[in-house]
Amino acid sequence: MPTLLKLDDEGAYRQHYVRTLARAVITTHDGIRVYFGPDKFEHAFFESSDRRGADDIFSLVRAERMDWIAAALADPNALCVQGWDRQRECHDPKRRVTVVVQDFVIVLALSTKRDGTLKANFITCFKAENSAVKIRQSPRWTREAYDNAI
Repeated sequence: MPTLLKLDDEGAYRQHYVRTLARAVITTHDGIRVYFGPDKFEHAFFESSDRRGADDIFSLVRAERMDWIAAALADPNALCVQGWDRQRECHDPKRRVTVVVQDFVIVLALSTKRDGTLKANFITCFKAENSAVKIRQSPRWTREAYDNAI
């Protein structure tokens, strides 16, 4: 993985996100185009000060690992598992979680384009402190599981 990203402040990290992810063409190791909406910065790089409320504080731990995202998605050896659907309380193959070094995870929402190819929207990333073991035990993400879920 790349080294930790060290920038001056939240604004510099936001600019870096837009420049290196939101405006870039990023694909997974298996050819899925990943879209990074500029509006996802707050969700991905902020966290709740009370662990139950709104994402209200900038997370340097997440932001310093921003450059890990594209590298992890391109890594054919990265662990890819199905995401968890809190509302249905089950794993969802339409969510793909990539787990990398130091239990840093990247969450993508998958959908099918009209031509049948997959695309992914970046949802969030975080360092899985308490949930790493559970995430690693999730069912592996496969295209077959995705196709069966749609």
